[in-house]
Amino acid sequence: MNIDHVAIWTPNLEKLKDYYVKYFAGKSNTKYLNKETHFESYFITFQSGTRLELMKKPGISSNLNDPIDQYQGIIHLSFNVETMDKVDEKLNMLRNDGFRILRGPRKTGDGYYEFETLDPDNNRLEVMSIFKPQSPQRLSTKDSKRFK
Repeated sequence: MNIDHVAIWTPNLEKLKDYYVKYFAGKSNTKYLNKETHFESYFITFQSGTRLELMKKPGISSNLNDPIDQYQGIIHLSFNVETMDKVDEKLNMLRNDGFRILRGPRKTGDGYYEFETLDPDNNRLEVMSIFKPQSPQRLSTKDSKRFK
């Protein structure tokens, strides 16, 4: 069994589609539009086959959760890349383009190397890879002491 897709309501359909295509190598389908209900959506397909459905429709309430605080329910999407260098490359690309990095890069207690960021709608994302201890300069002083 696989997860087929995750769906996100957005008031910024085109902006969010462009973000996931540009930064996460997603492939977008042609926009679906239901003229009767004014529902619009894109499916973004990633290399793994997993899809993200981006949806827009008048009358959908804004999410009132603070993007920094943690809440019950789905809290983030995680993208796996091949290497720790790819984690760093993605972090630098997003940071250089003005996107906020919430935390990291860091080694987690369960053996991953990751950072956390927000997409244009403030949905929390992780970018991660399996930690391979070949690059001690990659970790901050605090983290390198903590995870030796």
